Amino acid sequence: MPHHTPLIATIVGGLVLAFIFGALANRLRMPPLVGYLVAGICVGPFTPGFVADAGLAQELAEIGVILLMFGVGLHFSLKDLLSVKAIAIPGALAQIAIATLMGMGLSWALGWSFGAGLIFGLSLSVASTVVLLTALQERRLIETRRGQIAIGWLIVEDIVMVLALVLIPALSGVLGGSGETLSTGALLTTLAITLGKVIAFVAVMLVFGRRLIPWILERIADTGSRELFRLAVLAIALGFALGATYIFGVSFALGAFFAGMILSESELSHRAAEESLPLRDAFAVLFFVSVGMLFDPSILIREPLMVLATVFVIVIGKSLAALVIVRGFKYPLGTALTIAASLAQIGEFSFILATLGISLGLLSTTARDLILGGAILSILINPLLFVALERLKPWLARREQEEAQVGGAAQDHGDRPEPSLPQHSHTVLVGFGRVGHLAADALRLRNQPFIVIEHHVDAVEVLSDEGPPAIYGNAAAPGMLDAAHIASARYLLVAIPDVLEAGQVIEHALKLNPKLHVIARAYSAAEIAHLEKHGAADVILGEQEIANCMVAKVLAGASHQGAGH
Repeated sequence: MPHHTPLIATIVGGLVLAFIFGALANRLRMPPLVGYLVAGICVGPFTPGFVADAGLAQELAEIGVILLMFGVGLHFSLKDLLSVKAIAIPGALAQIAIATLMGMGLSWALGWSFGAGLIFGLSLSVASTVVLLTALQERRLIETRRGQIAIGWLIVEDIVMVLALVLIPALSGVLGGSGETLSTGALLTTLAITLGKVIAFVAVMLVFGRRLIPWILERIADTGSRELFRLAVLAIALGFALGATYIFGVSFALGAFFAGMILSESELSHRAAEESLPLRDAFAVLFFVSVGMLFDPSILIREPLMVLATVFVIVIGKSLAALVIVRGFKYPLGTALTIAASLAQIGEFSFILATLGISLGLLSTTARDLILGGAILSILINPLLFVALERLKPWLARREQEEAQVGGAAQDHGDRPEPSLPQHSHTVLVGFGRVGHLAADALRLRNQPFIVIEHHVDAVEVLSDEGPPAIYGNAAAPGMLDAAHIASARYLLVAIPDVLEAGQVIEHALKLNPKLHVIARAYSAAEIAHLEKHGAADVILGEQEIANCMVAKVLAGASHQGAGH
């Protein structure tokens, strides 16, 4: 057995330290991704001790990007993408231009060349796929109108960066770097070929992929093998992403996104999303670790003002640009703020551009460190922006209602309007799966007021059609229990199968309403103990209830026979 195993060491070291620092960050009431970034810094080349393989970490992180974009595609149909083109295309292009000019202005003030300023500005203009999607998924915003706009915006940014990565080497001579200078004709030819490849990729996916991808999964599903189905999902995500890059020259992320989006039209899309979720989470963690590995912390001491200026362009300048653009299209302030917060960070394309700039002799190592420092600090700040946005939610709701009355802003029709909810002595039902559905039917039959919290948008649509009020989102997310008026509720029914999430929901609910009577479900004695520890008054074990019912039937039958004798 060889002792030199950089791949295993990188994966194990990254995940173990990410777990330790992520748990510590969570204990300190900070986002776990802060811990993941710190773990990357610890295993990076700029700190003492164990040093992981940065090249391998970057490739592992790319797998995370592929799986994450595939998962987003599963929840994002072609119809959704086309529905936001009117805002996503001009908005993203304008925001990229403004952010690039701000970055170039900062580079000009620092005395850098035009080529260095251009790459620096482009690096600050493009948001991180992983950070944006993680933020949207945690807050259950992907299926909302504002989430669709943010993702559409992201796709446009990705396409622009693909073009930039092709054109910059061709222009490096003109920009002052190494490489030959192409004529105007050759440059136009290169641009036309790149655009042609992107168009050809989209056409192939829409014509052939739409038939091939669902057909493959349906055949595998018919075998009844869960292992084969999971493997098929991963093969489709990774295979189409890699094929898109090698054949058409588009990014891994774009190829995986289109594969998932086409699969979303299949009835198996929900199962595919469920099977790929664990790996998506694991590799997303490795992405944040890989970002931390690239960062040289000494830049914070060597050039603190330059770092702050870079962060200002990313978090303030770019966000304000996006805010003004979205408002200019007459969208509500809440939507504009969500888009602005989503884009207030940079990530993987920024690192690729920085690496390309150094290889072409256009960018200095100081500029690269500023980009990385800006990326890490903006990623750390980004969750705080969403927390602030969550606290502004009641005020934004009132403001949007006033704007709607005077016709001052377009209505965000993709976001579900707030239902009329019970206010006092009601039941809050978390989860609308098989158990939740039966509980809701029983409550409705007995005319008991209740509110459902469910994170699958399809289930919420069913509830809206049937009548009972429902809130779309994760019950463990900030503000969800407040929205269900948990402080004045009488009962909480926790019908979700995830015992860890159920424990969090129960604990938070009891902090808001100590008199609440909590009833939960479990699958084992260990889960019963866990839920009772977090405050559940009654925990129902399915198998035990079935056994009790069966024995009760036997005893009732025996009693009847005894009475007959």
